[in-house]
Amino acid sequence: MPLDMVVCVKWVPNTQVVNIDPRTGTLIREGVPSIINPHDLNAVELGLRLKDSYGGRLTAIAMSPPSAKAGLEFLIGMGVDRAILITDRAFAGADTLATSYVLAKAIERLMPVDIAIFGQETIDSSTAHICAQTASWLKLPYIYYVVDAKLGDGKKSIVVRRVLEREVETFELPLPCLISVAMKSNVPRPVTLSNKIRAKTEGLIEVWSNDVLKLDVNCIGLKGSPTVVSKSVPTPVVPRKKLKFEGTDPAEAARWLLDRLEEEGVKVV
Repeated sequence: MPLDMVVCVKWVPNTQVVNIDPRTGTLIREGVPSIINPHDLNAVELGLRLKDSYGGRLTAIAMSPPSAKAGLEFLIGMGVDRAILITDRAFAGADTLATSYVLAKAIERLMPVDIAIFGQETIDSSTAHICAQTASWLKLPYIYYVVDAKLGDGKKSIVVRRVLEREVETFELPLPCLISVAMKSNVPRPVTLSNKIRAKTEGLIEVWSNDVLKLDVNCIGLKGSPTVVSKSVPTPVVPRKKLKFEGTDPAEAARWLLDRLEEEGVKVV
């Protein structure tokens, strides 16, 4: 049974080089390179594996600034069939509720969709809200922490395996449904030259503004966001100390290390 799937991704600042504005407490985005959220690549890979097994189409969706086109080209380079960039100043400042509302309306516009796939969370906020909230808007079943998936015997459901801290669980969800893929659950495939050429030459990226979606401006962007970040406190920089044990006895070295930790206020049990 061919599957019609969407994978929702986010274009995020590379948090390894991000700084915080000490005055406003917000991210300084100017001059900071952006990337496809790494955990979303695991979702893309699972979607591509399902496509490899059953055929069909995988569409990537990103609600992001125009620069995210580069990230969507990368996903097409991996094997995604087409992409939709949802971008408009009206969507700016959205919290997870407003973001999930826009994504749900975009998915509705693409219906029928068998499976909507999400990454577990994003590296810039780590809320892990979007899959559940989008499912709520769509009134569809959903599940988190998926590491593997296959169609059920009747081809009208999907059987997923998920890993929790101490358990491995198997669930069967009716189609259509939404799944959130566990971070680091697979190895995303590399871009191929032929797919990269497709991304550059075949016009596979559509751009949807709110002129296309026609959503109430009170439900999107900052106006549609009931939560705000009132303050952000950066983690203080801990000065590094270089200490060296002078000796050769392992027991003395262990005792010396424990003493240094206790001096730093670390409780040693």
